[in-house]
Amino acid sequence: MKPPRRAAGAVKPLVRTARAVMPHVGTARAVMPHVGTARAVMPHVGTARAVMPHVGTARAVMPHVVRATRALLVGLSVLAFSGCIADRDGRVEMRLFAFTEYVPQPVIDGFGAEHGVRVLYEAVGSSEQMLAKLAAQPSRYDLILASESVVEALVAQSALLPLDFARLPHFANIAPEDRNLPHDPEQRYSVPWMSGTVGIVVNTERIKTPVKGYRDVFAERHRGRIVVLDDPREMVAWALATLGHGLNEVDPATLEKTRPLLRRWLPLVGRVDSRSPTTAMLDGSADISIVWSGEAARLFDEHPKYDFVLPAEGAHRFVDSLAIPRGAPHPEVALAFLDYVLRPEVSVLISRALPYTNPNREARKLLTPEELRNPGSYPKAGAKLETFRDVGDASSRIERLVREVRASND
Repeated sequence: MKPPRRAAGAVKPLVRTARAVMPHVGTARAVMPHVGTARAVMPHVGTARAVMPHVGTARAVMPHVVRATRALLVGLSVLAFSGCIADRDGRVEMRLFAFTEYVPQPVIDGFGAEHGVRVLYEAVGSSEQMLAKLAAQPSRYDLILASESVVEALVAQSALLPLDFARLPHFANIAPEDRNLPHDPEQRYSVPWMSGTVGIVVNTERIKTPVKGYRDVFAERHRGRIVVLDDPREMVAWALATLGHGLNEVDPATLEKTRPLLRRWLPLVGRVDSRSPTTAMLDGSADISIVWSGEAARLFDEHPKYDFVLPAEGAHRFVDSLAIPRGAPHPEVALAFLDYVLRPEVSVLISRALPYTNPNREARKLLTPEELRNPGSYPKAGAKLETFRDVGDASSRIERLVREVRASND
C-alpha cells in the first residue's frame, strides 16, 4: 500500500491560536507562552519571497527552493506544536486510543512524516474497556476511535471537546447520510471513520437452501458449523430483531424474552470468535457465520462463493468515529489528524486496508468498480438497519444474561 500522495510541501501552519481548536481557550500564547507565531520565533522568515525577494515563482525559477520551502513548512508545523510533549528526536507525540489493527500503518506514517508527529497507538479490546480507561485516565489520550454508543455516552458525560469544523475543511467529503446520527445529532463532537453492518455470510457451495434471516442461521441442520461474534450485545440484538423488537429495547422485561431463544440458538454454534471470525469459514470447519461486514468483504475477495446477507428481521449498523477527549493534552494535533484522514487520497487507504463502508464520498470515487461491487463493503440498499444507542446500566444486564445462557448450555 502506497503512502498518501500529498507531499510535505502542501503543509499549512496548523495552529495559529488555541482558540482555532478550542474556542473557549484564550490564545496559543496562553497555552504555549513561549510560542507566539512562526514570525515571532523566526522574525526573518515570512514567505519564500521574503527570504529571497528576487525570486518570482520558486517552482518555476529554482526547483531546489521547493525542497527548501517544504522543509521550512514542516519545521513551522513542528514549531506550531512546540507546546506539546516531544520524543527524543524532537517530534511531537500524539496518543491515539482505538480498536486493535483499526488504523492502517500507512495512514499513521503519512501523518507523522507530514507533520513531524509521532503517533502512539494504544489498542483496546472492547467498548466497555475504552469507557473504563477513559474514566480512569481522562487526560491520557489526544484522540479516540470509538463506536457510536461510546461516543453517545461520552457526549452525555461532557467528556468530549466540541470540534471547530472551520478547521476541518475536508469534512465536506462526508456523505449526508453519515452526519447528524443519533449518537451525535448536532454533529459537534465526532468525525465518521468507517461504517458497516453485522450480517450473515453463507458458503453457497455448502449451503443450498436460502438464508434470509437469523432463524435460517440457527437451524439444527447447521449445528456445529456456525460461527458468531463474541459480543453479548450483538447476540441479544439478533434475538430482539427476531422477536420484533428494536435493537435498543433492552429493559429487563424485554431482555428476558430473549432468553429462551438464545438458549435454543447458542448450543448450535460451533465457534464464538471476534478475533478471527473468518478463519473457520476459510478452513472449512464452518459453513455460515454472523460477522462484521468488513470481514464478509474479505471473504468475498477470497472467493465469490461467500454470499453476504443482511437479515430480513433487521441488523445493526455501526458507525465508528474519531473524537477528542475533553482532557486531551494536544487537541490541536488531534484536530490536524482529523482533517488529514478526511482527505480522499488518505481515506481511500483506510478503505483498502479495512473494506467497510467509507462515509467519505470523495474517497469512494477512488475505489475500483470491483471494490464498490463487494456486497460486504457496499451492500444493497433497503435493509432494516439500526445503530446501537448508549443503554447505560443495561449493558451489564445484557452481559449477565448471555453469560448465564452460555453457562447453562455447558
